[in-house]
Amino acid sequence: MADVRDLYQEVIFEHNKNPRNFGVLEDHNRHAVGHNPLCGDQLTVYLRVDDQDTVEDVSFEGTGCAISVASASLMTQILKGKAKEEAEALFQAFHDVCTKQREVEDAPELDKLAVLAGVRDFPSRVKCATLAWHTVHAALETDEAGAEVTTE
Repeated sequence: MADVRDLYQEVIFEHNKNPRNFGVLEDHNRHAVGHNPLCGDQLTVYLRVDDQDTVEDVSFEGTGCAISVASASLMTQILKGKAKEEAEALFQAFHDVCTKQREVEDAPELDKLAVLAGVRDFPSRVKCATLAWHTVHAALETDEAGAEVTTE
């Protein structure tokens, strides 16, 4: 168990310190803003989605705790090239694992995201880990006008 927690902490630290795909995606065609009022996390997710509803590119910007930034960073890496349906399935699997509705072993599609399942042991941090996912879900469901979501 200690090894899993060490890996959880290491991944969060690394992705918080050096977030991947951080910044405005200049040629985005969808975006959404997410806010977690409980701890002040605020993220904007930018997507470029093609005519076949495939995520061609994704980025994020904002501020938040280490868990929310790391989760957004990992999310952007796994969503590139995914069809909207695949992205939605990943969102659901990640949410289910974080909220203990599904075991990690039953969600192999999560791949390296599975390390964030450690938040399930800290219920107050689940909203931090899922904020970027709720935000990308909103962006996939809207047009360029954007959307706003909150974890409350």
